[in-house]
Amino acid sequence: MKRIASGHRARRWMLAPLSAAVPLSFGLAAPPAARAQSPLETVVVTASRLPQPLTEALPHTTVISREDIVRAQVPDLPSLLAREAGLQITSNGGLGTATSIFMRGAGSSQVLIMVDGMPMTKQDATGTVSIEQLMLDQVERVEIVRGNVSAIYGSGAVGGVIQIFTRRHQGPPRASVQLEAGSHGTSRASASIGGRQAATSWTLGASYLTTDGFSAIDAKKFATANPDDDGYRNRSLTLGLSHEVAAGHTLGLRAFSSQGRGEYDSGSSFDAPGDVHTRRSRLGSVQVQSDNRWTQAWESMLSLGEFRDRDINAQTGSFDFESDARTRTRALQWNNTLALAPRWQATAGVSRQYQRIDTDEYEKSRTVDALYAGVSGTAGPHSVQVNLRHDDTEGVGSKSTYYLGYGFQLTEQWKAIASASTAFNAPPLGYLYAPFFGNPDLRPEHARNQELGVQYAQGVHVLRITAFRARLRDQLVYDFATNRFENVARTRNRGVELSYSGRLGRTDLRASLTRQDPRDEETDQRLNRRAKTLASLAVSHELAGWRLGMDWRYTGERPDRAQTLSDYSVVDLTVRRSIGRRWSVFGRIENAGNTRYETAYGYRQAERSAYVGLQWQADL
Repeated sequence: MKRIASGHRARRWMLAPLSAAVPLSFGLAAPPAARAQSPLETVVVTASRLPQPLTEALPHTTVISREDIVRAQVPDLPSLLAREAGLQITSNGGLGTATSIFMRGAGSSQVLIMVDGMPMTKQDATGTVSIEQLMLDQVERVEIVRGNVSAIYGSGAVGGVIQIFTRRHQGPPRASVQLEAGSHGTSRASASIGGRQAATSWTLGASYLTTDGFSAIDAKKFATANPDDDGYRNRSLTLGLSHEVAAGHTLGLRAFSSQGRGEYDSGSSFDAPGDVHTRRSRLGSVQVQSDNRWTQAWESMLSLGEFRDRDINAQTGSFDFESDARTRTRALQWNNTLALAPRWQATAGVSRQYQRIDTDEYEKSRTVDALYAGVSGTAGPHSVQVNLRHDDTEGVGSKSTYYLGYGFQLTEQWKAIASASTAFNAPPLGYLYAPFFGNPDLRPEHARNQELGVQYAQGVHVLRITAFRARLRDQLVYDFATNRFENVARTRNRGVELSYSGRLGRTDLRASLTRQDPRDEETDQRLNRRAKTLASLAVSHELAGWRLGMDWRYTGERPDRAQTLSDYSVVDLTVRRSIGRRWSVFGRIENAGNTRYETAYGYRQAERSAYVGLQWQADL
């Protein structure tokens, strides 16, 4: 067995790409014929609830477009997010296994995940959304907002917000089919169809993935674990429908479903080698929405939706058991946008959530009511964003939060940015009421964040450097001394993150670098599994009809289970070629350097793997 990559070798991998990326970040715009979409043309909504050009967003925001997703060729959301500034992904093995996300050192329960505006809040004793079940075949784009934005979205947005937008077809009716196969007995198929006819737009998509998987568990560290391969399969569906009933008035329906089933290695010392652990997950949402332009200055959106997340875990062998946890969140929201003056807008709204958890042992529910408002705009070289929000969580209490952001245009290309914000995270119902380890006296987590940054934007190039400082009190942890959840810790994180995207000639570039120091203030120990250094570089080059790609990512050493996991670098290679107007062939090699590494103690990641595929698409 090869040993895990040493820190010396990983650092050599790290320095070469970064030394090339830094000067490229300050390059001039590419010739007009070769330009990709300008950041000024890329519109984001997650940073303020208002549509705005990416370069005008004051919170550090990045966008992963559909084109970026196609080029990456990865099947699931965690693999895509691992390449982004400030984000670290850990998993207990391959596809479909338990996965955590850290954003600026904040844990999974402190990062708000949304799909088409619908919050995905999980209320069991994990408190973390099953992002490993989210496949990318039917995803249009992903917007990532870093830092406290509870003043915009409420509980959970301590580390930031990740919003997923499902596929939309606005042009003539179009269909596509994609097939892929590769290592570990993996195969994937997807199909989508949609378009716009007269006043009606529609989208329908489906995907299926199956893999035999591999044995992730390290038998030297968990001698009692089952060493068999752990397979996984996933079925996903999306549906979108909108109809303009009158000028300025549109009704819409959006729905998605993801069902996953797989085996996993538990790593428990009570396991026997013949034990089999299986997990069945089902998550999805449905939402109806009315978008209305009442006057030239006033627009509103009224939506009603429901998100469900169900997890069934079972063990057969030396000890048989099954657990079944069902989360349901219903959300009613009314959001209003008002044009105050040229380049000035205000937003205000109300929302109500009904949250419920059902397990074999207990059933609990609560309501969350919120009132929010904000204003943003520019005057000369000055940019301002102010957001205020008040949330009232039944059984937990109420909390008011704010976001204050300011930008100053130093030159046509350079802008200085500063912000201060507060955030909170209400304990999930499972933390409060689960038998034996729940604690009904838990308080919400509270956070404060300050940022200073600078942005360079010219043509297709956008570079953002942000220095941040975050502090959190009343952190929710499982206390082994009391055998229940408690508010015990104070944590802090400070650091600098960089993100860059642009195009030079026929080469597209994306790069990121994060240096941080997430620590427990009481013990001065670095937080579990958090790395000090994260970096990535993605290069995509067009050559003689071929699209060649390379994705490199680096994660520094980090503590886990009183051990230190080594740093590592991973390189993925991709290739794609169009054949005529309808056909494309593509392939990728994951972990091309065959690096042996772990993102969680005792759970190895896949060795070198290869995949090939074929895509057909055409107007109908």
